[in-house]
This record gives sequence, structure tokens and C-alpha cells, in this order.
Amino acid sequence: MKTADVVGTAVGNTFRSKTRTLLTILAIFVGGFTLTITSGLGTGINRYIDQTVASIGAEDVMTVTHTSEDIGLDSGPTEYDPNAVASGAAGPPGAPGAAAAVDPITTDDLDDIAAIDGVESVEPTKQVSVDFVQAGDGTPYTISVGSFIPGMEMQLAAGEQPDPAASSNQVVIPVDYVEPLGFASDADAVGATVEFGLTDAVGGSHTVTAEIVGVSEAGLAGTSGASPNTAFTDALYDAAQTGAPAGQSERYGSAIVRFDATAGDDATQALKDDLADAGFTATTVEDQIGAFKTVIDAIVLVLNAFAVIALIAAGFGIVNTLLMSVQERTREIGLMKAMGMGSGKVFGLFSTEAAFIGLLGAAVGIGSGMAVGLGLGNALAGSLFADLPGLMLFAYDPTGVLSIVLLIVAIAFAAGTIPAARAARQDPIESLRYE
Repeated sequence: MKTADVVGTAVGNTFRSKTRTLLTILAIFVGGFTLTITSGLGTGINRYIDQTVASIGAEDVMTVTHTSEDIGLDSGPTEYDPNAVASGAAGPPGAPGAAAAVDPITTDDLDDIAAIDGVESVEPTKQVSVDFVQAGDGTPYTISVGSFIPGMEMQLAAGEQPDPAASSNQVVIPVDYVEPLGFASDADAVGATVEFGLTDAVGGSHTVTAEIVGVSEAGLAGTSGASPNTAFTDALYDAAQTGAPAGQSERYGSAIVRFDATAGDDATQALKDDLADAGFTATTVEDQIGAFKTVIDAIVLVLNAFAVIALIAAGFGIVNTLLMSVQERTREIGLMKAMGMGSGKVFGLFSTEAAFIGLLGAAVGIGSGMAVGLGLGNALAGSLFADLPGLMLFAYDPTGVLSIVLLIVAIAFAAGTIPAARAARQDPIESLRYE
């Protein structure tokens, strides 16, 4: 009997006892359905986190500050240092990373950082605090201003990303500011000019105008501030430093270091270690938001474990189904062996039946799981998660779905080896005598 004949016979024999086979498939369906739902949940949430990471920074960027002394919970108040500056994570306001008082980054520090192996470029982070934003003669509103790093991909409701290379002032405003500033819609705001007011180092008032090139959605990081391009950041910073003492404008809270993110985790950690030896602390965006993924992955892993337990339980059902099938077909097995069918072919026949039952259960379970997950995700995206645009709670990729199919078929095949081995060991003479 050729391999194709073995497969065809196995498929045909699967439904000899339809009720028993359907009950076994139903048990596999439960495990496959659960595994599909939990895997889709993990993929969907992690995909949304990846989008959020892209909106608060680039993967090939580190935020570098001077290393500050660790302060424990019982260490008491920190002594005031007049030379310290505020430091926080780069990116839009609301990004993870609390501000802290550290020694300033100076031009000498920038040179030292640039000389470290693995640093492709370094530039200071210009942090600016503005008083208000106003459109025309409308009401002024308080707003914070972050920093837009080339490589960031903000989630936009309208417009486009700021152009770091543009010579004109450009800014992306949060969607929450569109209506208060007097614009009819997100699209209506794009192309309009807004005015930012700020106070300089000696108390003078300044205004700087910029063109709105985009409107940003609120993401997981809770971004609620404006994101300027490089030209606008420089204009705001220069206005804020008006009247500052000599050298004051060359003191920064942090610096942005670009590195080769494709070099791997070991190279990234080596660069962090070299910066630490030089007295600096380096933080990537992945460091800031990676804890979210760790928690989500841990929860999904536990849920997947329950699904796998259900599949293993279904595997015992396969063992039972095929053992009964072997017993019912004892004379048939003896006849096949008497006609020259080897033990290996008999083993392959029954193990293929097990694998086919697993494949049927996987198809039904995964198909139902994907349909329910996508339907539920769409429903929640328009209701419960309407304030988190871009979040699709359940998402599936071909590699993940294929992995689930292979896992279920592998468990079914492993369960089928016990009855298949029993069938392969049957003595043809004794089998033909079986009543």
C-alpha cells in the first residue's frame, strides 16, 4: 500500500464511528478555540504596544543623562543642587519616564559621548516649557511640548508627521485641542497656524508661530502635548533662553544618542555599559515600555497553558477513540497484515487517523476562535476602547495560526502513537481468529 493509499484509507476510516469521532473533535475544538483566543489577545495587545513605542520614540535611539545617585524610600529629602537640571524621557509629553534632577549635559559631555564606540550620533535634548497655545484671536490654552525624534511614528487622526529637515516651524497638536482651538474638524486644523506663548529667562514674554501639519491620537502613553519639528524646537528654545546668563543655553537635561539597533541586544547592552562607565545612564524606548509587554506575555502564557491542558485532555480522547477502533478492526488488521502490509504501514495508518482528527479539530477550533476574536475586537474597538484608537484587542498573523495548527496536530499524532503501536504489534494469525 502506497503512502497516498494509507492517507486516503485513514481519512475514510476516521468517520466509521461518526459520533465517537465528532465527540473527540469537539474536545480538540475546545482547546484549539481557547488557544486561538488567548494567542490573538496577546498578539493584538503587543501590536498596539509596538505602535505606542513607535509614537514615543525610535528603536535606534537612547536617552542619555548623567547618572544620579539612587535614592531609597527611607533616605529622606534630597539636598537642593542649584546646578541640577530636570531630565526625563525623550518623546511627546506623557511618555513613560519620570523627570528627575541630574547634573546637566554640557558640550564637553556631548563630545565624550560621541567618542564612545557604538555611538553613531549625539545631540542635546532641548526641553521647552510654553505658557499657552492659541489659534488667531481665540482662547489660549495651556499645553506641554515634547520632542519629535526622527523615526517616531505618531498615531495621527489627520495630517502627517512633522518633517525634521524642514526649515519652517511645524507642529502636531493633540486631537483634544482641535475643537477648543476653534477648528471644525481634525482635517480643518491641518494647515492652520497657531501661536505658542512662553516666558524667557528674565521674565519677558514671547510668541512663536507654527503650522499644524498633523493631529495626533491619544495612545497608551497618554500623550497630551504638542510635537514640534526640529526648526520649531530650536525657535522655542532660543526664545526661552533670551536673557539667560552666558553658557546657560548650553546646559541640557539629556541627550539623544543614535546607535545601530540591528546589532543585537548584546551590542546594545555593551553600549549602555560603556556609557555607564563614563558616568551616564542610557535608556531606550523599549526599556521604558517593555514592562507592559512582560506583563501581557506572562498573562497570555498562563492562559495558553490552560488551553494546552485542554488539548492534552483531548489527546486522551483520541487514545480512547483509536484503541476502540483497533479493537473493532482486529480482524481487518490481521487481514491487511496477511496480505503483506507491514507493521510500519499499519502504524502509519492509525497515527495518520489521529493526526487527521487533530487537523479537523484544529480547523474548527481555530476558525471559530478567529471569527469570535475579530468580531469581538471590532465591537470593542467601537465601544469600550473607542478612546484608544488603533487598538484591536484580537489580532492574528499567519505564523502564529500555523504554529497552533502544528501544535494541535502534533499532540493528536503523539496521542495516536499508543493505539497505532498496539495495532502494529498485532499478530495476523491471532487477529484473523478474533471474534
